[in-house]
Amino acid sequence: MLVQLETALALSPDNEALLGLLLQAYIERNEFARGLAKLPTGLEARGDAQALRHLSARICLGAGEPQRALLLLPADMPEEQLLRAHALADLQRRDEGLKEYRLAVQANPALEDVSLQRRLSAQVVDFPGGEGRPRLRVISNDDTEQSEATRLLAPNSEILTFEDVGGLDELKKTIHKKIILPYQKPGLFQRFRKRVGGGILLYGPPGCGKTMLARATAGECKATFLNVAISDVLDMYIGESERKLHALFEEARAKAPAVLFFDEVEALGGKRTNTREATSSKLVSQFLTEMDGFAQSNHGVLILAATNVPWSVDAAFRRPGRFDRVLFVPPPDRPARANMLRLMMADRPCEGVFDYEFLARNTSGFSGADLRELVETAVDEAIEESIAEGREQPVTDRHLKAALKEVRATTVEWLTTARNYARYSNEGGQYDEVLAFLEQHGKGR
Repeated sequence: MLVQLETALALSPDNEALLGLLLQAYIERNEFARGLAKLPTGLEARGDAQALRHLSARICLGAGEPQRALLLLPADMPEEQLLRAHALADLQRRDEGLKEYRLAVQANPALEDVSLQRRLSAQVVDFPGGEGRPRLRVISNDDTEQSEATRLLAPNSEILTFEDVGGLDELKKTIHKKIILPYQKPGLFQRFRKRVGGGILLYGPPGCGKTMLARATAGECKATFLNVAISDVLDMYIGESERKLHALFEEARAKAPAVLFFDEVEALGGKRTNTREATSSKLVSQFLTEMDGFAQSNHGVLILAATNVPWSVDAAFRRPGRFDRVLFVPPPDRPARANMLRLMMADRPCEGVFDYEFLARNTSGFSGADLRELVETAVDEAIEESIAEGREQPVTDRHLKAALKEVRATTVEWLTTARNYARYSNEGGQYDEVLAFLEQHGKGR
């Protein structure tokens, strides 16, 4: 085919359409050196042959002529800007290339090229050689510095407020009255000898926003938020887990007002009757001591904990003065689901009108995590279409409705288990909220 095209071009050398077909064939077969010999002279000065200049620039890049490619490329189209970035990377002009790359991707996100971005972001580090050692030059994509290490050890958490949490209006009112007001008006509460702080246990199905609600509570209180992972406490050596737990509480007391948040708290405060290990019982005892021990003062420290299995938490934690406020975080109802979908779709490329009421009606039992999965599935479809079309395809109502066929609610199993505990193990009415929720929202949630 190449020979036939070359023969035809030799017979009519001024046929630019035929030249374009030949250059495209060279590119597809990686015959760049062969194509370089066919490029016409004076093409750089012509403004009426944009498509031909684009193909010629690709030939020059493939043949190792980046400087000539730059002369062929105007800087106004995203595709040309991306080729200019490739040429500048070959010329080791990384800063200029990175600027061109960002402009191209900003105009057309479908042109994103991670490998090119890494080339342009690479840093050159010189290591002076000592006596008897050669001088080294290292090109690295790792820009980790001391500030990055600090970020990893003590990440700057984004401050959330209740406005960032969709739904859960009644629960937010309860938290505001019982938790946030004591932080906002400490003088009034001291006058009534009401302490600031205490403990709150959040429970509910996975993915319904317990962790996000805890962070938003800290943001509303304008308090330091300390998120405790299980790995921060548990240790294989005897006594170390208790020591670490004490150190975490001491840090919270030093930074008061502070919110100390324990996710999956049943791993640290599980029922002592369910374990045969003495170390687990000691850790629970240490936890209880830190919360209201004789020598401890947790004034200004709010202890928040979340669990998916409240029936596995040791009963001693529910005593007044410890986790004396136990709040049920239910799956979002229909209005909340519609509001959450609106929040999740904000700042995304969208087009057309979205029927959020239809989506809310057809997502009964969906948790916040399930709704996010619905949105992510729709976004994946839009990204695939963008790649296939070569240009950005915004998310539409059609994408979300198509995603409904793939995503399922994950709270059903939890609600079934919780219903059994609420009916047959509801000592002291501790699961009355679950029963009320199932009765009210059992149909058409």
